[in-house]
Amino acid sequence: MSQRPAPPWWRAALACRCPRCGEGRLFAGLLTVRQRCAACGLDLRVHDTGDGPAVLVIFVLASVVVGLAFVVEFRFSPPLWVHAVLWPVVTIPAAVLMMRPLKAALVALQFRYRASEMEGGDAP
Repeated sequence: MSQRPAPPWWRAALACRCPRCGEGRLFAGLLTVRQRCAACGLDLRVHDTGDGPAVLVIFVLASVVVGLAFVVEFRFSPPLWVHAVLWPVVTIPAAVLMMRPLKAALVALQFRYRASEMEGGDAP
């Protein structure tokens, strides 16, 4: 059986797919990485992203939201309750939407650059 080359890490990350085959789903739930890829059998338990995606989301999203909050405050001068209602509604969904692809990107990058350590020489 001929093996296809691994997809680019960014494509696997944006699609939230297996970093080796690009076909199997990476997540079992919202942010829970599957035990194994259903398509190629890659053991995904060894890929630990830690707090990397969360820290990146905090840095990027916080700077964007604070900048937008300043713009809204200085341009429209709304009452405080508008900020209290508006920014959680914007921030929470944006954080969840950013976490999946960022976590998938770290898994794909770990597979690409540490695959020989984790899979016994299966590096693409």
